[in-house]
Amino acid sequence: YGGMGLDFSYSIAVAEELGNIRCGGIPMAIGVQAGMTTPALTRFGSDQLKKEFLVPTIAGDFVACLGISEAGAGSDVASIKTTAVRKGDEYVINGGKMWTTSGCQADWMCLLANTSEGPPHQNKSLICLPMNLPGVHVAKKIDKLGMRSSDTAQIFFEDVRVPSKNLIGEEGKGFTYQMLQFQEERLWGVATVLTPLEAIIQETIDYTRQRKVFGRPVLHNQAVHYRLAELATEVELLRSLLHRTVALYVEGNDVTKFASMAKLKAGRLAREVSDSCLQFWGGMGFTSEVLVSRLYRDFRLMSIGGGTDETMLSIICKYMETLPSK
Repeated sequence: YGGMGLDFSYSIAVAEELGNIRCGGIPMAIGVQAGMTTPALTRFGSDQLKKEFLVPTIAGDFVACLGISEAGAGSDVASIKTTAVRKGDEYVINGGKMWTTSGCQADWMCLLANTSEGPPHQNKSLICLPMNLPGVHVAKKIDKLGMRSSDTAQIFFEDVRVPSKNLIGEEGKGFTYQMLQFQEERLWGVATVLTPLEAIIQETIDYTRQRKVFGRPVLHNQAVHYRLAELATEVELLRSLLHRTVALYVEGNDVTKFASMAKLKAGRLAREVSDSCLQFWGGMGFTSEVLVSRLYRDFRLMSIGGGTDETMLSIICKYMETLPSK
């Protein structure tokens, strides 16, 4: 279908390299295209559906977006309200999606919708939804704290008619398919922060070495160089966890626990590194002229998007069998 037929570890190598882009929004947008909207289509979609949507997406002729979150259902995916009701050989879609990355410019959406009245984990389906259909309304581009180079949309659906052949895989399996997609999304997110975190630390070293306070370089304060050493160590540990998880994933293992751990750690470490380093830049760190202030804003999303820290903790506890039963 136009891809190179390589395993997932190559996607992670690309994601790490994309971290050299000096913002978070562009690697995220590429990640939506490469590792968030297309895995389920690649794995479970029909040949016809792949030719129509996957081929132009891989080629870069189509921009894709992922329609999961809603105003009342973010990390709690099972609570989504958007419906796709089967009528003849079509689905009629009503509802809306929120915080949709690339939603203002997307050619199609990988949409999660309720296709029956059954249990919340068994009544959902993934559908390829062309964004130019009547009844698709991109309500607004959302103004955000960070990731400002990436467009994020609020979208409404009003009696949107989609051919039933646009269903990805089996009806009712959408929740399961999306949980599998999330693993690749979360690992991509972890990979994209590693290089920028190293860059922030190195730029902070360079700045504090030449910046003098009370007659000596800021870097010569033990509190500063010890802290930077701690942070560099944490980044290396995160990289090791990521690479171990990816290796297990490529071998076909369930890496939900490790991927959740890596995502949790990446979100918290991104906040820790950017916050600590910004402090060492002093007043300059509070300006928009330096990388550390931009990534301080951009990387705050890591603890929210693709599943919050709290959701990751719940998943980890579930695998540790410490989560209280409902």
